[in-house]
Amino acid sequence: MVTMIYEIAGARAIGPYFGTSILIWTSMIGIIMGSLSLGYWMGGWISKHKSDIISLAWILLLASVFIFFTAISNKFVLDRVIKYIPGIRLQTVLSVITLFSPGSILLGMVLPIGIKIKIGNLSTSGNVVGKLYALSSVGSIIGTFITGYLLLPMFGFGNVIFAISLLMVLASLTALGIQSRYKIALIPLMASIIFSLTWNIINSRSLKYIDTDTRYNRVIIYHTTDQQTGRPVKILKVNDEKSSAMFTDRDDDLVFEVLRYYKLINHFTPNFRNTLMIGGSGYAFPKFYLQNYPYAKIDVVEIDPGLTEIAREYFNLNPNERLGVFHEDGRTFLNR
Repeated sequence: MVTMIYEIAGARAIGPYFGTSILIWTSMIGIIMGSLSLGYWMGGWISKHKSDIISLAWILLLASVFIFFTAISNKFVLDRVIKYIPGIRLQTVLSVITLFSPGSILLGMVLPIGIKIKIGNLSTSGNVVGKLYALSSVGSIIGTFITGYLLLPMFGFGNVIFAISLLMVLASLTALGIQSRYKIALIPLMASIIFSLTWNIINSRSLKYIDTDTRYNRVIIYHTTDQQTGRPVKILKVNDEKSSAMFTDRDDDLVFEVLRYYKLINHFTPNFRNTLMIGGSGYAFPKFYLQNYPYAKIDVVEIDPGLTEIAREYFNLNPNERLGVFHEDGRTFLNR
């Protein structure tokens, strides 16, 4: 379960740098599967020499440390990969190896050691292996669904990574036993994770910088200055692209040059009354449209309801009877 949460949430960590294309998922899935395979092999080798609950506990604890490393260092690592490594393929591969391989290897080591601990004799080995693999698969299914449907939209990738790191510490503590003399070693790590999680929750929605997740995207909102006009602007960044913006002194014009070309609607179709826009994001042009063409109606198809809520909360999108919003994929909308 933790492995799947780690993988899916991890894709959100690298999204602002490389996007969420099939290239990113290929790197994530391939490298994590390779890391798990290495972990299975290493766990099998260790189980030949030492396979007890204490060994398992230390592996869980090390996994927690590397998951915690992912949570606190992803920006530091990704900034430097972007700066010093050429080519997006090599950048994504090195980023995933650095941030996710160590933790995944340790997570992979758990299963073979767990099997060795549980096997009492050869006559029951098939039953034990079957049950543990079934349990592992059920955990993977649960981790996949709760991450995509619940954890990421509600808590964001950073909080989720911190939380599973803490979960692994608790698993290690359980394996060690409450009375174990080793438990004192876990206290500083638990305190660090809890502090980091609290700090992340507090700072992810500051007035000047917001880092949050929707069901579909990682979204970053920040303030800066428009280079052309010198006016203050608020930027909406969706994954790796600046998706929308608004002037914060007066929300009266379009910030991005590409959107200003949309004003050519008056030239090509001067008597327009109805407009369809695929993709809303921060609703910069729909707001301009409603302000400047009071005789016309616009429908916006936006796949991500979370972006619409963000536009309403942070980008002055107000209800308007001339604005229709449809939350679905633009292609399926047009086909239907």
